[in-house]
Amino acid sequence: MADETERYAAELIPSDYASWRYCIEVKCGLALEPDFLRARIAVLSDPGHEETQRFARLYGDTHLNRILAWFRQAAAEA
Repeated sequence: MADETERYAAELIPSDYASWRYCIEVKCGLALEPDFLRARIAVLSDPGHEETQRFARLYGDTHLNRILAWFRQAAAEA
């Protein structure tokens, strides 16, 4: 796991679910609590939301969908 943790720490944009969790929980210091997860899923699921549109412009629809899937996976695990 040490090798994976080093990889996660070095990534600027998470490449997989484990890296994304590391980014959220360790780098950002955020707890993946159910309320937080629901709020993020609601925003990222709304194509009309300004934050969602900005995310899609910056990172693309493919990455937006990947992040949304990871939030949903975390919610299912919570």
